[in-house]
Amino acid sequence: MGMTDVLIVGAGPTGLVLACDLARRGTAVRIVDRSPAPPRTSRAKGPNARSLEILDDLGVAEEVLAAGSAPLPMLKYRDRLPVAETDPWADSSPSPDAPYDRGWVIAQWRLEEILRDRLAGYGVRVELGREVTGLGEGPGGRHVDVTFAEGRTDRARYVVGCDGAHSSVRKLLGIGFEGATAEDQVMVCGDVDLADGALDRTRWHQWFDEDGAVMLCPIPGTRTGWWFQAGPERDGRGRPLAPTADGFRRLLDHHTALPGRALTRAELLSTYRVNVRMADRFRAGRIFLAGDAAHVHAVAGGLGMNTGIQDAFNLGWKLGLVLAGHAGPELLNTYEEERLPAAARTLDLTSERLRATLEAIRRPGGGLDAAITSDTAGLGVGYRWSSLARGLAEAPQAGDRLPDASDASDADGRAARDSDRPAPQAGDRAPDAPCLDAATGARTRLHRVFAGPRTTVLGFGPGSAAVLREVAAAYGDAGVRTCRVYAAHEDRAAFGPGAAVVDAEGHAAAAYGTTASDGRGTGTGTGTLVIVRPDQHLGLSAPADDSRSVRAYLLRLHGGPRSAEGAAEGSADRFSGIGGRHR
Repeated sequence: MGMTDVLIVGAGPTGLVLACDLARRGTAVRIVDRSPAPPRTSRAKGPNARSLEILDDLGVAEEVLAAGSAPLPMLKYRDRLPVAETDPWADSSPSPDAPYDRGWVIAQWRLEEILRDRLAGYGVRVELGREVTGLGEGPGGRHVDVTFAEGRTDRARYVVGCDGAHSSVRKLLGIGFEGATAEDQVMVCGDVDLADGALDRTRWHQWFDEDGAVMLCPIPGTRTGWWFQAGPERDGRGRPLAPTADGFRRLLDHHTALPGRALTRAELLSTYRVNVRMADRFRAGRIFLAGDAAHVHAVAGGLGMNTGIQDAFNLGWKLGLVLAGHAGPELLNTYEEERLPAAARTLDLTSERLRATLEAIRRPGGGLDAAITSDTAGLGVGYRWSSLARGLAEAPQAGDRLPDASDASDADGRAARDSDRPAPQAGDRAPDAPCLDAATGARTRLHRVFAGPRTTVLGFGPGSAAVLREVAAAYGDAGVRTCRVYAAHEDRAAFGPGAAVVDAEGHAAAAYGTTASDGRGTGTGTGTLVIVRPDQHLGLSAPADDSRSVRAYLLRLHGGPRSAEGAAEGSADRFSGIGGRHR
């Protein structure tokens, strides 16, 4: 009977992001899916701005951008005539702390293909046609016995159910999935082909009439493919009819100026009902839930897949550190602690956006742009209430409001960080910032420095140098990296171990609310130390002379120091002043 570290059930975007994150850590990971072939689904229309940052960290953002397209302006019709055009992103532009100012449009199957290819690069392939039918705790609770439909039983130290709204893992665990299904809020969907030239492919076309609606969005990477969404046909008693190709043609005839025959193919037909449900817990012992298996909500705002991707990115580094023996198993408690409230807020946000959209489309010119706000970019999601943020300087306590996107960007998406804005707090997303590599002068960004499965300690100001040296000596590059952030005027002739960047335009200091030095480069300012978790959220921001807080935080995540080969043992001993590994 084989044993693996983590068995992931479900190979959609959530499961694939988690598998990629674990595989690059060297974790023994398997991913199974009950489908006999990779599902060719187009349900989600693409990653939002925060998910693009995560995909960038995983090394696939460029391929995703190349395979998809920017979000399109929306052309709205009433009674078959165009009445309004709206570009929700017209006033948006990248900012120093957020280089992705909008999401991206890509078919879900294509995104999954890119992630599967990345995973295969780590030697891991999705095991198709593998349905989980049983889960049991092994002797002493040290592993999970997983039974498959063919009768085989395997073992895993941890199992993660990423198997969708009808999750077998959740059902086997008996975890409640409380909420409601709005039977009257129904939409029929499918992938269709329209006759070449039938519609302008540079627009997302939306017909909203008093008796129904049709929406057609071009599928990137195709010449004639479109996403079709519509209010359903109904029978004589008002009950929605199942979607069919002929039904789609009749809806086209009824609502648009296109003849029904313009629709030449229809597949992947489905009926969507508004479901707002959440699991009452995201963990049962060594088994976790993520993505739609843990929460489903209204489609408005496009946050379903994106919330699952954030689940995966939150859980991956925690499993990796625990399995490597660096962190105690209690670190895994913070997954539910952080992600359950974030998912609950997403349910509220999407329900509110759905109400706003349903209200908007009653009026000529209203459309799906009503669902898009700064919140739906995902950049404001943070965990200030988390125990990983408590007990630190100025960290809010449980019960404080959840951060929202206004904490990260102005409503129009332009740069929001300036000297008048407060510094980000523990739990917040770590801002990006353009800078220069101190050694080569090449342009880079802080998120490039953070990329990869490690914790990062940033040091601003000359006063941070001593602690950065201690961290580098204590941990080498084993899970922790250091990076000195120099102001443009600072002397950097002899920067020590670790990475170093030059904050040439001051964006990093502005984003993190730091003062790099006293303004003359003489080093009388103490400076600031910032710990960035592997999921690009702030763990700690402290004065540069507060080495004790840095030690304590790294001890919790990475255990006792592990000196790099040849490092002075005295440095490691000094850094480990508060004692052994956290358990």
